[in-house]
Amino acid sequence: MLGTFQHSSLRIEVDAAASDIRESLIAPSQFKCWLWPQRFTEGLPDALTLGQIFKSSVGPIEIQHEVKAISDTHLHLLMSGGVDGFHEWHWGDGWVQTRLEGVSVLPLNLAQSLNLWRLKQFLSQPKEG
Repeated sequence: MLGTFQHSSLRIEVDAAASDIRESLIAPSQFKCWLWPQRFTEGLPDALTLGQIFKSSVGPIEIQHEVKAISDTHLHLLMSGGVDGFHEWHWGDGWVQTRLEGVSVLPLNLAQSLNLWRLKQFLSQPKEG
């Protein structure tokens, strides 16, 4: 793998319940909205499941993700390809924490910060229905 080893841990406050945060992280119909312009594997189920493998891409760079752990307050993804490492999420009522470690040519800390900001914006939008 080309690139440098990078690691970052971030935590933010969000105006959302733990259940809404979980849904935003494990439901492809939701994470596709706030992770734009990333593109994801077609045909993903309504929610990620343990052992599930899917791909995302940003431009020509493709990343494979494998769900290694999932619970009501935790998601752990193993990554390979454009990023060789892992992305771990923890959350509760009013907060989200993420830890990212990997080897990549991509600026992982910048991407992680931008994604958390987008998630916070997404969670602050009024829900339909």
